[in-house]
Amino acid sequence: MNKPHSSRGLAFALAALPLAVQAQGETTAAADDAASQTLNPLVVTAALAPRTAEESLASVTVIDEQALRRQDPKGITDILRARPGVDVSSNGAFGKTSSVYLRGTGSESTPLMIDGIRLRSATLGSPAWQFLDPRMFERVEVVRGPRGSLYGADAVGGVVQLFTPRGEGEPTPSVTLGGGSFDTRRGSAALSGGEGGTRYHVAASHLDSNGYEIVDGQGDKSYDNTTGLVRLSHTFAGGAELGLVGLRSRGNTEFVGGDTDYAQQVAGVYGELPITEAWGSRLTLSEARDESDNHDDFGDSVIDTRTRTARWENTLDLGPHQLVAGAEYARDDVSGTTAYVEDSRDNLAVFSQALLDFSPFSVQAALRHDDNEAFGEEVTGSLALGYALDEIHTLRASYGTAFRAPTFNELYFPNFGNPDLEAEHSESIELGLRGQLGRGFWDLALYRTEIDDMIANTLRNGRFAPFNVDRARIRGVEIATGADVNDWTLRAALTYTDPENRETGKRLVRRASRSLRFDADRALGDWTLGGSWIAQGHRYNDVDNEQRLPGFGILNLRAGWDFAPGWSARLMLENVFDKEYVTTYDSFNDYAYRDAGRAAFLSVSFGG
Repeated sequence: MNKPHSSRGLAFALAALPLAVQAQGETTAAADDAASQTLNPLVVTAALAPRTAEESLASVTVIDEQALRRQDPKGITDILRARPGVDVSSNGAFGKTSSVYLRGTGSESTPLMIDGIRLRSATLGSPAWQFLDPRMFERVEVVRGPRGSLYGADAVGGVVQLFTPRGEGEPTPSVTLGGGSFDTRRGSAALSGGEGGTRYHVAASHLDSNGYEIVDGQGDKSYDNTTGLVRLSHTFAGGAELGLVGLRSRGNTEFVGGDTDYAQQVAGVYGELPITEAWGSRLTLSEARDESDNHDDFGDSVIDTRTRTARWENTLDLGPHQLVAGAEYARDDVSGTTAYVEDSRDNLAVFSQALLDFSPFSVQAALRHDDNEAFGEEVTGSLALGYALDEIHTLRASYGTAFRAPTFNELYFPNFGNPDLEAEHSESIELGLRGQLGRGFWDLALYRTEIDDMIANTLRNGRFAPFNVDRARIRGVEIATGADVNDWTLRAALTYTDPENRETGKRLVRRASRSLRFDADRALGDWTLGGSWIAQGHRYNDVDNEQRLPGFGILNLRAGWDFAPGWSARLMLENVFDKEYVTTYDSFNDYAYRDAGRAAFLSVSFGG
């Protein structure tokens, strides 16, 4: 599918969804309240404080636990693909290298947080999205637009945050076993609960797959992943809270020419203290690790990166207003078989934010200062204005700056790195309008981002290395809508992105300019039936836009059955029409990385 001609039809359907909701007539207040919690959920990533989606003054997408369980993705990128403003490219399915682009920015410009702890490779700059098991998480928040003033380096296109379950109520065990195509086997178990101020959640999962031929003639490429999670917290009588979280995934993935033994880990402890009724303080100490032991045609290598962070946040409530201020210290360390000129760096930051409510006007302003020993000082800021036009519509406008820090590879990799690199800098503006009905919503956003000093690998003075040479302009339109009507759950998104290299006039590599997604699920007694339709336009694999990767459309179907008390079964049919599609091409070796074809998976669960 080179040109999704149905885009205009779907756009009309997107706009019509809330009107269909409004036409349903009178509904009960309780039902509307329940729908509102789903369609206008609380978001914490956008402003470091709980705000509903319409109050956040940002473009946000929340994928809740119910959607995660219904769609039962094998990887995090499966649930993110074609969401508003989100694009994904990969070297195949089942643990193969993947990139996530928010609003056309690079994968290095999209921080990934797990319960407030950033996970990434300090050498590559981006996280290993492909090694995270979605069953460990109960919620995903995607915030689009610059967040450098809150999260520091790399939050140019936005932020993705994954939340693990906290546990509550009586001890609740759950077990899931399943398998399917490509000799795939999956299993997970969890225990969750809470009593007397103590809450806990412990879980483990395993996935093993023989995989498939991601490149013709190269044989199946296997993948296995074992993940463990523990989260524990206790709230004392005075309101103070102590907690810890730890998640570790490890396994092996095969690729063309070799394989990698990998490990991903986040661990943190935190303490919250209500100093006064209006002043709350939180201190978090955390560590994130990205470890890989690589075996390929070039030999064996080990690369381990570790980031240790101390973050102190203070929140002050002033009637309808709120102030947030804090400081953050982070240290990156790199070890392994590669001899980097520098193997560590420190970053010290202070930040503040004002959340002001002058109903119907609202204002959010933030400022952050980073001091990094590798690339110097950076100041980022943001300003967002909101106006409630009426009880349904909220208009918002925002401006924000951000920067992308050079990675260890770009700075120090032997015979390649450039220690004189400066950080990339960006400025973004956005105008948005959200309509929030009792059982439906729609959100329209228009944005423009200018990026200066883009880091690109190029030949200069006889040397191939990263240099600050390029400028980029990214502009786009996003439409998101959804409704909960009777027994139907409907969500839809349409995205247009124009990511242009201003030096050449060419589109940035591996980004599709158009995408759409439609998810529909219906409850039928003990059954649930649903499906997802995802379509994306073409993309280019090279900077000169000569290697065109065709667009595609895929359909996924699903069914669930609660066949006995506490027991359920789920059947997934992915890529029903066996569409062959490619989002990454290896130009050096002249082969395409195919994504998975038609596949079926069946699982049976107890508890939960």
